[in-house]
Amino acid sequence: MGAVVSIPTLSPEQLSAAREAATRARRARADLKAKLRSGEIGVGEALDLAAQDDVLAHVKVVDLLKSLPRVGEKRATEIMARLDIAPNRRIRGLGRHQADGLRAVFDPRH
Repeated sequence: MGAVVSIPTLSPEQLSAAREAATRARRARADLKAKLRSGEIGVGEALDLAAQDDVLAHVKVVDLLKSLPRVGEKRATEIMARLDIAPNRRIRGLGRHQADGLRAVFDPRH
């Protein structure tokens, strides 16, 4: 068996800072998805933003796709299967061909 690792006790200030950081991260990810939903940005732009931002890179690909107009659970799953993207894959984990495949599906000019 492996060693038991105890979770460090955080001071109230550290706990507060961690909560604030988590809230900022959730808001940033929600903002990205809202921009996709509204058509303000496209999939390619979202992938580019995520490549530059550690927080956005943690968005699940399925959630990114479901944020798009006319893409629900079924269509997102079909697209991911066609592009050989695992259901639990996050943007950061996409390979170059997978990212290019997403761009091609949602931005034919790519």
